[in-house]
Amino acid sequence: MLKRKPFMAAGGKGLPILFVLALGFSGCSRETPIYHQQGFVFGTMVEVTIAGVPKARAQKLAGHVLSDFDIMTHTLNAWKPGTLSRMNAIFALSPSKAAIAPGMIPILRDATRYSTQSGGLFNPSIGKLIQLWGFESDTITPRRPDPAQIAALVKANPQMTDIVIDGIQFYSKNPAVRVDLGGYAKGYALDIAAAYLRAQGVKNALINIGGNIIALGRHGDRPWEVGIQDPRKPGPIATLALHDGEAIGTSGDYQHYFIIDGVRYCHIIDPRTGYPAQGVQSVTVLTPPGPRAGVLSDVASKPPFIAGVQGWRAAARKMGVDQVMLIDDHGQIYLTAAMKKRLHFLEKGRAIHVVP
Repeated sequence: MLKRKPFMAAGGKGLPILFVLALGFSGCSRETPIYHQQGFVFGTMVEVTIAGVPKARAQKLAGHVLSDFDIMTHTLNAWKPGTLSRMNAIFALSPSKAAIAPGMIPILRDATRYSTQSGGLFNPSIGKLIQLWGFESDTITPRRPDPAQIAALVKANPQMTDIVIDGIQFYSKNPAVRVDLGGYAKGYALDIAAAYLRAQGVKNALINIGGNIIALGRHGDRPWEVGIQDPRKPGPIATLALHDGEAIGTSGDYQHYFIIDGVRYCHIIDPRTGYPAQGVQSVTVLTPPGPRAGVLSDVASKPPFIAGVQGWRAAARKMGVDQVMLIDDHGQIYLTAAMKKRLHFLEKGRAIHVVP
């Protein structure tokens, strides 16, 4: 029998976004082996847990998943040499054209569709603003950019719809476009990994990319269980059971941020203002089973975060998600009735507002 571990950190930079109750489950017998492998890709900790598969095969499958993630990291990184960074160099030379890597076509079209659906709050084309604030690096140097530079980039109004794919060539109608898929890539990778494991006959697994998590099946006689990070304290604020095919993702202001004069500036930029979103500590979304569950869990947490306390519910509806929780900058909790049914809060006395 495996010994139970309390909470396993599932995060990279700073505090973890989500925790996984992963290794050592009551109800797991010797006939239900658990294999667990970690790696570091997408700038964060990645964990693959496979249940009910012999160790040698589980090790091979998990290794394949991590290898795929490593390839995706180099392909989709906007700031280091690779496919996307080369595309960004072409965008800056608008309207110059170049041949597109075929695999990028569905990714860019999918990200464009989500951006349009969000009303522009999810906007991967604002990479120049992200760079201006210094969030393109794993090492952050606190800075306040020149307001005139911010205003100029906001006025340039880069959009994913500025990108044109013409046969095997691509270009941008707007030289201000610089695509950063940081709010999309982890979810995309989850979907690819889940599809691969299912195709290999794996029925029970948990894949965690820095707090974006997707579940396959169960472990033993229980669902997989995850904990949602408290944005201002070590450990989880709540736990929930994650069922087969469901995915969960959190956007927070506590992993990639800096503080100047008591003001916290996080990496989630409001495309409308050019400044980091304020007033929210975290947003968590739970998405139903489906081929895009991972991507949606990654993308759909950003618009409610940017929309804030007044607009988060409408932003979530636009993204088609109804299991959502927002924690504001005072620590008050706002969540949908559907999400409240799924959560077990570990701390009493928090102000909780259920929004239809």
